[in-house]
Amino acid sequence: MATPFTTDQIAERVERLLLRHAELQRTNALLTGQVAALTHERDSLKSRLSAARARVDALLERLPPAAPITKESA
Repeated sequence: MATPFTTDQIAERVERLLLRHAELQRTNALLTGQVAALTHERDSLKSRLSAARARVDALLERLPPAAPITKESA
């Protein structure tokens, strides 16, 4: 049969749990901040990519049509 915990042992364990809880809360807050920053960065990069694609599409539309390839020009 397991030995019953004394009040001091229970109090010590509760204190460790409280410290661990506080540590996990701080870690969670840091990770939440990182997720927010990365989400903002991702959105910014997606916006820049979209703008770059639009510029490339506009440049492609300005190109003259390609001349057909014939055996003499190949």
